[in-house]
Amino acid sequence: MDALNLIRTRHSCRHFSSKPVEREKVEQVVEAGRFAPSGGDNQYTHFLVIRDHAVLEKIARVACAEFAKMEVTPTTYRSLANCIRFSKLGKCTFHYNAPVLIVTANREGYGNAMADCACAVENMLLMANALDLGGCYINQLNWLRDNPVMTEYLRGLGLAEGEKVFASLVIGYADTLDGLPFRRIVSRKGNPVTWVDGNGTAGQDKP
Repeated sequence: MDALNLIRTRHSCRHFSSKPVEREKVEQVVEAGRFAPSGGDNQYTHFLVIRDHAVLEKIARVACAEFAKMEVTPTTYRSLANCIRFSKLGKCTFHYNAPVLIVTANREGYGNAMADCACAVENMLLMANALDLGGCYINQLNWLRDNPVMTEYLRGLGLAEGEKVFASLVIGYADTLDGLPFRRIVSRKGNPVTWVDGNGTAGQDKP
């Protein structure tokens, strides 16, 4: 696919098959993340690549237990509120049973940490699409980045002192008949564009 169609056909995948992802493909996805832009070209993003099924299940259990301790308020972000509600029911499986979770962490107190990690995750999602893999942005570990229980567990997996998780993604083969992710181009219903051209006039296109 050309670059624009690669972007247009990337969609979140939340149903994965049990087929393992080849190490070579995972390496290509991570390499795409490593070449994402970063503030000042600092390259502080740390990638934790988790392929161990037992570890993935443990992270899910820890996350579910910690979210279940939280309460939903009128100002709670909707997705976080849903996560809390499902966790209280014991139904929080944030990695959607995907075989690979890639966690991106960055330096605590670094002003561009979230942006750098988000850029890396987007690069990896696009690379996953190019390799016929499904992918999905995962926010739950970001919501738990100040949680001492989750932090302690991630420290045991390689998260360094002074680092926090800002974004994650899962990748795997889609649970579809052909094993390919959903790729239909869906028209935009938002994200308006305003053009400011050289003649000094401005106009806004419809979404």
